[in-house]
Amino acid sequence: MTSDSLTNTGLNALSNAMAGKVRTLAAQAASGKGQNQDLEAAREKAEDFEAMFLSQMLEPMFETIDTGGPFGGGSAEKTWRSMMVQEYGKMVAKNGGIGVADSVMKVMLANQEA
Repeated sequence: MTSDSLTNTGLNALSNAMAGKVRTLAAQAASGKGQNQDLEAAREKAEDFEAMFLSQMLEPMFETIDTGGPFGGGSAEKTWRSMMVQEYGKMVAKNGGIGVADSVMKVMLANQEA
């Protein structure tokens, strides 16, 4: 085989694969599946952003708590406390949050339409 025939074979395979992908996307769009999955993914990312934002906002509040006493302090507590604050942020975001995810979602959708 010559390089031209290899190139044509590769282009044909790529063209067939792209046509198959286009048909799949068209079928998803017709059924509404693709759009719903995109919206769900965007919502999930917006909630992840809100969870991170809330964790950053809660961190200073937890740093002021006195950890003295027989079981307090140490590097392990700092590690545990940061993980706990991250989980608090995730919980708050998942249960409605403070509206950051909604705003982020609107901006994400507006950018997709543009």
